[in-house]
Amino acid sequence: MYISGQKHQSVFIGLLVILILAAILNLYSGSIAIPLKDIWNIITSDPTRSENYEYILTEYRLPKTITSIVIGFGLGISGLIIQTFFRNPLTGPFVLGISSGASLGVALLIMGGSLFGSIHHLYSLSTPIAASLGSFIVLSIVMITARNIRNTMSILIIGLMFGSFTTAIISVLSYFSSANELQQYIYWSLGSLSNLCWTDVSLLTGIVTISSIGLLPIIKSLDALLLGENYARSMGISIKKTQTIVFLITSLLTGSITAFVGPIAFIGLAIPHITRLIFKTSTHKILIPAVGIIGAIVMLICDSLTHISVGSKTLPINAITSIFGAPIVIWLLVAKSKTTRS
Repeated sequence: MYISGQKHQSVFIGLLVILILAAILNLYSGSIAIPLKDIWNIITSDPTRSENYEYILTEYRLPKTITSIVIGFGLGISGLIIQTFFRNPLTGPFVLGISSGASLGVALLIMGGSLFGSIHHLYSLSTPIAASLGSFIVLSIVMITARNIRNTMSILIIGLMFGSFTTAIISVLSYFSSANELQQYIYWSLGSLSNLCWTDVSLLTGIVTISSIGLLPIIKSLDALLLGENYARSMGISIKKTQTIVFLITSLLTGSITAFVGPIAFIGLAIPHITRLIFKTSTHKILIPAVGIIGAIVMLICDSLTHISVGSKTLPINAITSIFGAPIVIWLLVAKSKTTRS
């Protein structure tokens, strides 16, 4: 079934309205309730605005809201392009071992001994840098290995194996680490959107924006890949060039997001499927902005739900995204099984 361009436009307008409402809800949510009227006064720079509310909003909640939008946008896009390239609906942006590499970098930083520990405490950007280096090293190894492999499924398996390998190293580090180091690593692995300053938000936004723009030259290639590699080659498309661009953009999006906020589960896997169900099209010119917007909406809602708390503690973001994403993955497996039998 195909939805007309006018209907697509209407859906996009509706999604943008939902995005704005979700952002307002996210700004409103928190341990301290800020009335909507005060939020509006702060946004419009009204002279009667509360300075206390303004500080909370501009220094804590607004950076977190923008971070949620950027993360949802980036993970949605990376999940879409990796599913298209492997032509596998059950793959996500973490299948290349990028997230595992980032986790290994942070694990070495936190649990790798006194030298890394001292750097970790002295330099605030040490965690994002360690995660970025870890993801870059793993991706480089995967890309070098994939140069002589034509079968995309083999590349997928290699990425999964590298992920398992890095997870094993993290397990060894965890076994020999102190309770405090282990607690720090577990806290990072649960994900947090509230620890970013404006500099971090600006840097992350810039990376996601540049990566998204980098997809423009391969939109037609992605459409052709849906019909198979042989068809794409017959259209004059270089599979290796497309593969390199897809892997680099996926690594930039997934690696940077994991570096700043920790591994965020299921968003990159589930959002492309939700988008296809809504738009009923396989055209990436439509799907790429759509998955970005829907990913941003879902991340805003998930972050708002983390404030459903007992006492002064809030739920970790990974718990919410997993609760959201896991049923979708199960539904996909069941639906695929039924289709195969019929």
